[in-house]
Amino acid sequence: MPVLSEVLTALDALWPPERAEGWDAVGTVCGDPDAEVRRVLFAVDPVQEIVDEAVQLGADLLVTHHPLYLRGTTTVAASTFKGKVVHTLIKHDIALHVAHTNADTADPGVSDALAGALDLRILGPLVPDPSDPEGRRGLGRICELPHPMTLAEFASYAAARLPATAQGIRAAGDPEREIRTVAVSGGSGDGLFDDVRAAGADAFLTADLRHHPASEATQHTGASPLALLDAAHWATEWPWCEQAAAQLDAVSDRHGWGLRTHVSRTVTDPWTAHAASTPVFTPTHTTGAPR
Repeated sequence: MPVLSEVLTALDALWPPERAEGWDAVGTVCGDPDAEVRRVLFAVDPVQEIVDEAVQLGADLLVTHHPLYLRGTTTVAASTFKGKVVHTLIKHDIALHVAHTNADTADPGVSDALAGALDLRILGPLVPDPSDPEGRRGLGRICELPHPMTLAEFASYAAARLPATAQGIRAAGDPEREIRTVAVSGGSGDGLFDDVRAAGADAFLTADLRHHPASEATQHTGASPLALLDAAHWATEWPWCEQAAAQLDAVSDRHGWGLRTHVSRTVTDPWTAHAASTPVFTPTHTTGAPR
C-alpha cells in the first residue's frame, strides 16, 4: 500500500498546484504523510455529509474539488461547521486534499468531464493556457453537439444527462434557435461571455449565471445573439469526480498500489426544492405598447 505522501505526489502531478489561481486554496488540508492509503473518496464539496460518508466508507483520503478554507481562518473549533469537518477527518485518520482551479484548466480537466457527460465533441479550450505549447490546457471547452438541436431540445438533453438537481437547467434565448456549437465551463462562468462570443459558439452552458451579466449577454449586438444554459454549480462539476477517480485508478495500476477509489453520489448542491411559477398573468418576452 502507498503512503499518503506518495499519493499526494501523484495528485500534484495530475493537477499541479502552481497552476491554480493566485486567490485559490488548493493542496492538502490535513493528513499524516506517512499514513497508508487504501481507499480514496472523490466529491465536489468538503461538507459534513461527505466527511461522514468517508468515515462510513473507511476512506483514508478524501479528494474534493472545492476548498474547505478558501479565505483562511483563525479557528478550527468543532463548534464551527468547518472546524467540525477538520475534527472529524483527523479523529478518523482521513486526509483531505483539494484540486480546484488547477483541475479546472487541466488536460483533462473539469470542463472535459462536463463535455463528456453531455457527449460533446471537444474542439479545444475556450481560454487557452498560454503556457501550454500543445494548446490543450485552459479554462472551458468549445464543443460540437452530437447533432443539431434547438435550444429547448438541448436544455432538455442537458437536464437528462447531468446529475439531477432542484434547479435543473434554465435557458435564455429563442427556444427554437438551432444549436450546433456550444462552449462549456464547469462552475461559475459568467465572466467568460466575451471569450464565448469571440469563439463564435451558438450557446454557452455553465453555472451561477446572474441577472445583469446574463441579460447583457443576450442583448449583445450581433447577427446571432448568444444562447445561455444555466445549470447547477454542483451538477457541472460532479462529472469531474468520476474522471479524477479514473485518473487515480490509472496511476494506482501503474504502480501496483491496489487503491480502491470511490465517487460520492451525495448531492451537495445547496438548493433542495423547486416550485414552478404560477403567476396571475403570463408575461411575454417581447416588448409591447404600454397599456
